[in-house]
Amino acid sequence: MKSLFEPSSVSEIEKRIERLAPESERQWGRMNVAQMLAHCSAWMAIAAGRNRPARSLLGRVVGRFAKASILGEQPPARNMPTMKCLIVDDEREFADERQRLLAHIDRFAAGGPGQCTKHPHSFFGYLTPDEWAILGYKHLDHHLRQFGA
Repeated sequence: MKSLFEPSSVSEIEKRIERLAPESERQWGRMNVAQMLAHCSAWMAIAAGRNRPARSLLGRVVGRFAKASILGEQPPARNMPTMKCLIVDDEREFADERQRLLAHIDRFAAGGPGQCTKHPHSFFGYLTPDEWAILGYKHLDHHLRQFGA
């Protein structure tokens, strides 16, 4: 399983991010490419423990059952619900957001398991560092596919 703790997976993700352009068009969803980059940076801040959203009621009830599915081999489904704190609906500067996301990814990968939050994911609950790294890869891959990268 690909992970943000594997240098080859990090390199792949970063090359795909570099292929994006301000005019990259989404294949589904509502965000433009700069908003998507900001959304992914906000997610990385959660994984690193710099933002700690509260557990959702639905997550408390079904999150642990959904965790196995999301961490499995299949990519996440299109148009999945998004945590409110990750919704980006204002205009963003593409180049700034791309650099911010690349810095988040590098910091997370370099920090290894010690870089991961111990705070539970708002939906899936407690994750091991390896689960955070797999989920991070899958989240980035999902949004890069959203923009054809």
